[in-house]
Amino acid sequence: MSGFSFEWWWMFLALPLPIVIYRLRSAPATRVQVTLPHMDGIHARINQRDKLCKVMAVLGWVALVTASARPVWFDEPITVYPKHRDMMLVIDLSYSMSREDMLHDGDYEDRLSTVKRVVSDFVERREGDRLGLVYFADHAYLQTPLTFDRKAIQTQLNQTVLKLIGTQTAIGDGIGLATKTFIDGDAPQRVMILLSDGSNNAGVLDPIKAAEIAKRNDTTIYTIGIGAGEMQVREFFMTRTVNTAEDLDEKALIAIAKLTGGQYFRARDAKELNTIYDTINALQPVQKATQSWRPRTEWFPLPASLGLICLVLITIIRRNDV
Repeated sequence: MSGFSFEWWWMFLALPLPIVIYRLRSAPATRVQVTLPHMDGIHARINQRDKLCKVMAVLGWVALVTASARPVWFDEPITVYPKHRDMMLVIDLSYSMSREDMLHDGDYEDRLSTVKRVVSDFVERREGDRLGLVYFADHAYLQTPLTFDRKAIQTQLNQTVLKLIGTQTAIGDGIGLATKTFIDGDAPQRVMILLSDGSNNAGVLDPIKAAEIAKRNDTTIYTIGIGAGEMQVREFFMTRTVNTAEDLDEKALIAIAKLTGGQYFRARDAKELNTIYDTINALQPVQKATQSWRPRTEWFPLPASLGLICLVLITIIRRNDV
């Protein structure tokens, strides 16, 4: 919680010191007071001056003691992860992701909707990792640079729409762009989670060549193939079996994962996709080591300045009466 704190609170023990000194001092010599009628106005002004000086002296002393106690304002704690992992989420945004073949709670929904929900839940659990988001279709696009802000990743993911960057599948470009994002980082671990429902048919970079570049940059790639595969489709008076994952290039995805030390997973429905991200979450556990600190602002100059102003004003008033 934010708030004030006095770092040297024991300095307040000095507040009664002037009273103690006043009590212990030797009694002043008895003075004979002569009252002159025509001097009443002058005596009244002197008494007002003395009262003002006493008030300012008390205020100045309290202010100086308060400054000596070192008042500090603490902001909310900030948590820092000294050893973080860089993780890029590389997601297929080709038009085939609109296909409604992912079973969820008894109904079929499109692949992109399933990915949004499952990946968003996965992001929520990755506190401590630096995450980034790359989409690929006709070409690759960096949607969110590496960041600790998981809410930003979730927001960008949930606002995604199809045809944003085309309709085809540039897997190699997606891997290449994600690897390029890693290069300037200093994280001890670099992980890429690539999800696709098709085969590489666009872009300028071959997926295997891109995986080799990723490997040279110490990147582990987990690949996920998404699509129901064989399912029954009703058409008028008959039902026929269709393969909704006929475009999925499992061979390439397996090769990419194997080359970089990762694993390949197959998701045929929402439940399997959720299990896959749970498995990756277990294979790449979040670093628990953290450091926290609270930004603070020193406030002692304010009461110190007030105390000095009071002393200066007392000196000016006394000097003018000489």
